[in-house]
Amino acid sequence: MSTILFEIKNNVAVITFNRPEKFNSFNREMALELQQRLDDCATDAGVRCIFITGRGKAFCAGQDLSELTGENPPGFDVILSEHYNPIVLRLRKIAKPVVCAVNGVAAGAGANIALACDVVVAAASASFIQAFSKIGLIPDSGGTFTLPRLIGFQKASALMMLGDKVSAAEAERIGMIYKVIADDNFATESFTIAETLAKMPTKGLAYTKMALNASADNSFTEQLHKEDELQFKAANTSDYKEGVSAFMEK
Repeated sequence: MSTILFEIKNNVAVITFNRPEKFNSFNREMALELQQRLDDCATDAGVRCIFITGRGKAFCAGQDLSELTGENPPGFDVILSEHYNPIVLRLRKIAKPVVCAVNGVAAGAGANIALACDVVVAAASASFIQAFSKIGLIPDSGGTFTLPRLIGFQKASALMMLGDKVSAAEAERIGMIYKVIADDNFATESFTIAETLAKMPTKGLAYTKMALNASADNSFTEQLHKEDELQFKAANTSDYKEGVSAFMEK
């Protein structure tokens, strides 16, 4: 059985983590399959948005710890360099919006993979846990970069050291995610966000993503130059010209 379910619906690539019996925790097969699916999405012109969610009660419980036992288990250097780092880099660099629909618990690497996406929504019953400290590890999958930039250093430090569970409502309140959606409406409403993005000017969204990513390292002056560069490119796309024409005709 495939560890990742994949379909394209209304120009949205739907990626569903499919290890519900393991709370969608990652093993090597699932990590590599996710990387391949993201690569497929990057080159498929028919995909205008990517939608990631989990099957069952959990979104993703992080690393499948059973993979780390037995004979010749992979070291964390391999797990990070070959599994998680390539995933979060793809999520940040892919020139298409990525919507993450957190349907249940998102723990460890599962939480930080979710936060690497462009728009994160969560079901009201979902939660986020930086579970690393409880087993003597540090947060990975870009979490030490992403979380403090979302919610501030002090809050991120406490959540990562204490390993507190954060409810979906609290995650929205502190700016960790875009918004909470009622459980009953979650599947439909979260996917509608992806469909909306798929109908928008794709290149403009890609340039917006590039600008936001660049802001993490740029000075204010450098960021102004980056906006200038990307706005020039955006203004020369057919999307912009068609958008202006449609606006003027109203």
